[in-house]
Amino acid sequence: MHTISREAVRSTALARPHRGRGWKRGAALLARICDAGLHWLELSRQRRSLQALDERRLKDIGLTRADVEREARKPFWRE
Repeated sequence: MHTISREAVRSTALARPHRGRGWKRGAALLARICDAGLHWLELSRQRRSLQALDERRLKDIGLTRADVEREARKPFWRE
C-alpha cells in the first residue's frame, strides 16, 4: 500500500500556479479532506492492531477483549 503524506498533498497543491482566492480555498479544502482521510486510516489501522493483540498484551495496557471489541465496532470516522 502506498502512503501519501500530508506534506506531499500540500506541496502538490501549493505548486500549482496562482489562480486567485478560489484556488487557495479549494487547495485548503483538499488539504483538510486529505488530513481527515489520513486520520481515519490511522484510526482503522490502530483498531486492527488492537484486535491482533493477545490477552497478555491487552492486560499489560489495561484493556479487556470487550474493550477492544467495543472500539473495533466504532465507525472509522469516530474517535
